[in-house]
Parts: sequence; C-alpha cells; structure tokens
Amino acid sequence: MLNVTQILQIHRDTVVQWHQQGISNPYEGFLWLVCQEHEQNYRLWHEEDKARQPDASDSEIAAVKRRIDQLNQMRNDLIEKLDDWLIGELAARGVRPAPDARQNSETPGSIIDRLSILALRIYHMEEQRSRTDVGPEHLERVEKRLAILYEQREDLARALTELWEDILAGRKRLKLYRQFKMYNDPAFNPYLAAAAQSRDPQVLSAGQCSAPGERAA
Repeated sequence: MLNVTQILQIHRDTVVQWHQQGISNPYEGFLWLVCQEHEQNYRLWHEEDKARQPDASDSEIAAVKRRIDQLNQMRNDLIEKLDDWLIGELAARGVRPAPDARQNSETPGSIIDRLSILALRIYHMEEQRSRTDVGPEHLERVEKRLAILYEQREDLARALTELWEDILAGRKRLKLYRQFKMYNDPAFNPYLAAAAQSRDPQVLSAGQCSAPGERAA
C-alpha cells in the first residue's frame, strides 16, 4: 500500500524530469496521488519565485498570489486524499487498530508532503553546487545545507516507515482530521460573500453564502 522508497524515487525523478521535459504523471492508484500532490508543490515553488521578482508589477504579483492560493488549496486537498486512500485500503484489507492504539499527530499524507518539499529544496540546492559564478564561501554554505537536507530526508523517510509499520500492526490508528479551509469558500469568507452578493443579490437570500457577521470560528 505504501512504499517509502518508491515515493522518494518518484519525488526525485519527477523533479528532474519536469525541469527538462514538462509536467506529466504516468503513475496509477496511490502513486498517481503522490505524484499529483508533488506537482502542486512543484508549481508552488516556482510561483513563489515569481512573486519575489523585484521588477514585477503589482498586478503581476497579485495574479501570482492568487495562483499560489489556488495551488495551496489543491495541495491541501490532495494531502487529505492520500490519507483517505490509505484509510480505505486499510479497511478493505481488514487492518484495524488495537483498542489501546495510539494516534500520531501527523498523518502519512502530511509526511509525504514534507518529503515532496524536501525533494524540491534538495534539487535546487544541488543546482547551487554546480554554479561557477560564486566563490568558495557560497559553495561551502551549500554543502553544509545539503548535508542537513539529506539528513532531514532520511529522518522523515524513517519516521514515515515506522509510522506505517505501526499502523499495519495495529499499534497506531490512522484518523484524518479535515482541515476545512475557509478562505476560498464564499460560504465562510465574508469578502468572497460580499463579492458574490454584488454580482448576484439573490446569492445570500438563497442561503448559499453566510453574511460577514456569521462567519464560523
């Protein structure tokens, strides 16, 4: 159901391929979801770079920030889908936690997301190692940071492996806590609700959006 070595390989391979050939996702099932979630982080990384261009206009930055917001929403949705898929597979295979099973504060999906971001960080830090227009001090900083990043990847991969082993053995339970992001939902974001009402005064009266004073906590 979950092969950590395979996930790490997908993260590494696709980052290289996408920089050279464009984005594609040839995988199936759970690995398709892993790659799809990784894609959102890949797109987010490069949109974040665009947002920091010193010569970008206010309108360009605003457009980039909106894309970042959309991509981040998709990323969060896919993290939940990763965990949903695993929960479904566990149920289908009859894997149940023991009565005294403990719960982890971090799910497999969230660890996979962190490994995805690490793969991107490592790729771009390794690019810095290949630069010929910098001095030895810069390259020394790069090597020190890469050593830390490699260690972090090893730590996270081991944590995911151990968590999954505990879940399969019933020592830990996998439970998904929905994030219920509110800022992109006109039913909960008063600014989106006001914009929707200005376009269609019937929206609020139809009960599709809450009034600004009714925002949920």
